[in-house]
Amino acid sequence: MTTDFAATRAMFELPEGIVYLDGNSLGPLPRAVPERLRRTVEEEWGRLLIGGWNRAGWMDLPRKVGDRVGRLIGAEPGTVVMGDTLSIKVYQSLAAALEMVPGRRVILSDTGNFPSDLYMADGLVRTLGQGYAVRTVAPEEVEAAIGPEVAVLMLTEVDYRTGRRHDMGRLTAKAHAAGALTVWDLAHSAGALPVDLAGTRADFAVGCSYKYLNSGPGGPAFIYVAPRHAEAARPALSGWLGHAAPFAFDLDYRPGRGIERMRVGTPPILQLAALDAAMDVWEIADIADVRARSVELTQAFIAGVEAACPELALASPRDPEARGSQVSFRHPEGYAIMQALIARGVIGDFRAPDILRFGFAPLYTGMGEVERAVAVLAEVMAGRLWDRDDYRRRAAVT
Repeated sequence: MTTDFAATRAMFELPEGIVYLDGNSLGPLPRAVPERLRRTVEEEWGRLLIGGWNRAGWMDLPRKVGDRVGRLIGAEPGTVVMGDTLSIKVYQSLAAALEMVPGRRVILSDTGNFPSDLYMADGLVRTLGQGYAVRTVAPEEVEAAIGPEVAVLMLTEVDYRTGRRHDMGRLTAKAHAAGALTVWDLAHSAGALPVDLAGTRADFAVGCSYKYLNSGPGGPAFIYVAPRHAEAARPALSGWLGHAAPFAFDLDYRPGRGIERMRVGTPPILQLAALDAAMDVWEIADIADVRARSVELTQAFIAGVEAACPELALASPRDPEARGSQVSFRHPEGYAIMQALIARGVIGDFRAPDILRFGFAPLYTGMGEVERAVAVLAEVMAGRLWDRDDYRRRAAVT
């Protein structure tokens, strides 16, 4: 299949005159979502009431949509389930993995990991006590730090600030050779680049759906458990819907079969319906084509910015194979510069302490957006248009 990017772009609602380079934080609205939500609200919830759980298939949505996401990340059928938040899925996977490697006490991660993942790991080891610890090293030092005391290697494949990409296959193999398990966070990978969980023999993976999968703000997270671990992974968060027979109302917990045990609370049906509709774009888009176009766009953006804005320092790897689908530049006034860009219709975002971050989603972003973004950034830098007090005033979300 050769992807028609004009056709995929037509599937998204994009405001006129806006260059949207922040889909790595929140994807835009797919045109199919409002109608799907209307149908779910009015025809299912409105007319079926509680009958929607059976008659509209609500109870099966976490697995149904999980399989659609699973195909995009190289997961075996029936190994991905949706629900809850990414932080909860990180906690679940870490707790299960630690228990499967008795006698070891170290979770190894890197200093570029998303802070929330580290917070969850720290909270887990504080609860466990008994010498459990989180150890972080610089991203380039991870491979050398995988030793016999490591129980779990927890990494985000694509760094949220710089876009630096870890080699999932190599690091998973190294972890396994050392007797450790792996937990991969795919928040900045799923829908942005090819992922092969089965082929790399990853143990656990998690991710959110509101970035490159376009499920909308607060969209549900996913969790993957390799089939070889499906009956051994114990869910630390033993929620009602992860029970083998939720409606038997047993007082004792019995985990469900396979990935079903990783369900926790009542699934967010409206958000799952939105995600299900958003996933339709992948019926006409090929992830390999998306990745190839992403490389073209990001390479062009880097070349254009470096030629026009020498004050900005590239923070992302120059080699496209070593980064995801985003490009970051550094500047001491990065926040103010980004506000000046947003005011002129070019939307990226800022990450402390000095990162201007631009995400490229070829499903709806083309070379025309790249050229306009470079031109506006050059104008802002050349005229110091960012040098205003109101642009320096930090909002709650950056």
